[in-house]
Amino acid sequence: MEVAAKDIAQVEAAKADIPPGTPINIAFLGNEDHAQRIKAARVIRACGFEPVPIISSRRLRSERDRDYLLDALVAEAAPSRIILVGGDPAVPAGPFEDSLALLRSDLLERHFIRQVGIVGYPEGHPKVDTDTLWRCLKWKFGFLQDAGCSVEITTQYGFDADAVVQWIERLRREGIDAPVRIGVPGPASVGKLLRYAKQFGSVPSAAIARRYGLAVDDPDHRFSPERYWDHLAAGLDGGNLGAVLYHLYPFGGIMEGVQWMNSRLSKGYPTSTLGRMG
Repeated sequence: MEVAAKDIAQVEAAKADIPPGTPINIAFLGNEDHAQRIKAARVIRACGFEPVPIISSRRLRSERDRDYLLDALVAEAAPSRIILVGGDPAVPAGPFEDSLALLRSDLLERHFIRQVGIVGYPEGHPKVDTDTLWRCLKWKFGFLQDAGCSVEITTQYGFDADAVVQWIERLRREGIDAPVRIGVPGPASVGKLLRYAKQFGSVPSAAIARRYGLAVDDPDHRFSPERYWDHLAAGLDGGNLGAVLYHLYPFGGIMEGVQWMNSRLSKGYPTSTLGRMG
């Protein structure tokens, strides 16, 4: 699942409900600093989970800034993997325009990185066209393979289960066999979900909102994505799509999100390709 550094106390509170060894991504937010990110990684490791720092290329101020953060993360929490993203700022804070530029630097060799996560956008990206998204995804996968790294792909959360299935099908046709972690939003208010959806470029259409019971005209309504989950699982069933797992975005709170995910997983799912949350 994914957390903000400022919410790390919620991870400690929900510790008993989170399966041991669960990978927990640490978001790289503009209103947090490296000290908070490092502390979050340390707490996640101490709780018995796997810290997965997200490194936002456009928020790094310099190569020195990059190296300080990664060296401190390794010293304090020994993460086995990192996730590289471009980041939101319109203007880069330093020399890295995007995650491709970060990969082209000496990042992997300098910090002995051998497991890397990259991000997928099944419903598109608000600032990048679809062809460019696919071209960059294939370049990063090939680059990391050539560098001897194992690769995972975590998708942005969305609302269109059919789009997710079709995206994974194309991923496999393109020869990309990396494990995929499908972003699933946990229970949250409609208003909060739509704010994040607008930010990430995955605002649902009216038809999709009706299909999954998302009351877009009632921002205080509590949305729980069971219909989305069931539709997604049915679409993946028997598709021979390789390793596919879940990635929880606990927008409504970590405890509630974890308990909801555990409840869904305890009911089983109709496909052998799906794994536990991560």
